[in-house]
Amino acid sequence: MRVVYYLGLRLAIAALTLVGVSILVFAGLRLLPGGFEQMVLGPDASVEARAELVAKFGLDRSGPAQYVKWLGTAATGDLGVSMATGKPVADEMLRRAPATIQVALIATGTALVVGLPLGLLAGLGIGRWRSIGRIVGALGASVPEVVLGSVLVYIFSRWSLGATVGGYVPFTDDPGVSLRATLLPGMSLGIFGIALLVRTTRDSVQRVLTEGHVLTAISQGRSRWQIVRHHVLRNASIPVLTVTATYIGYLLGGALIAEILFSVPGIGLYVYSALGNRDYAVVQAGVLLAAAVFIAVNTLADLGYAVLDPRIDARRHG
Repeated sequence: MRVVYYLGLRLAIAALTLVGVSILVFAGLRLLPGGFEQMVLGPDASVEARAELVAKFGLDRSGPAQYVKWLGTAATGDLGVSMATGKPVADEMLRRAPATIQVALIATGTALVVGLPLGLLAGLGIGRWRSIGRIVGALGASVPEVVLGSVLVYIFSRWSLGATVGGYVPFTDDPGVSLRATLLPGMSLGIFGIALLVRTTRDSVQRVLTEGHVLTAISQGRSRWQIVRHHVLRNASIPVLTVTATYIGYLLGGALIAEILFSVPGIGLYVYSALGNRDYAVVQAGVLLAAAVFIAVNTLADLGYAVLDPRIDARRHG
């Protein structure tokens, strides 16, 4: 019963959050200079032509009326039709989602495989790993994604090193070509993820090592790896899970800069192109989808806390 109550509460909070996001993105788009009719018809179009285009898409209605209509259809799963192409937004999102998911999987895999072990070794202070972890964490977090991506684009465009810039095809059509086209954007995003996980894991491990039960285990003469396996890993995992969930939510929402730099036809690039055209339906759907994914991933992570540490669940319901 407690679980049902908690899930219901989280769903209610998620719904309110999505409504708030929808209001902000809807209002923000209308405040941008230049409407859809100006972007499509240009500055020399007649007043009659602009009025006809505005009426065609219902943009001549009041703002609240437009919002209520859009939110009502979006709640049923109908994200509307692109004003620029006339195609259903939901269909376009589904068609482009595999590219975004593929980049996200490569980035997440890279970050987890490299970041977690390096952060653990740095936190334990084994050999030079503490210094290496500090350097990797600082560099990965301080170098802007656009700078790192631009460097990778230059290197792999100038020399043939296996990976390609652009030329994406669906994985089901040609796995090799698809992976080569998404490897670089996945790596560029993964480097930031590595830095994030290294710093979080290192700090979490160091904090756990100063707790009383760990100090007791050390005084009892237990080996380092026994202490790590039985005391450190589980207790240090909650902050790592939080950061990982946030990172995955960001990636699945559409890694905008990476998709633009590497010409990956994913959701991020689709929304970015629509923003330039003031294609309201696409941008609103993209932001709402990103928010929904972010909320869903973090809700799952929150439920995972109780599995890793039952004391959290007890405090939550106590």
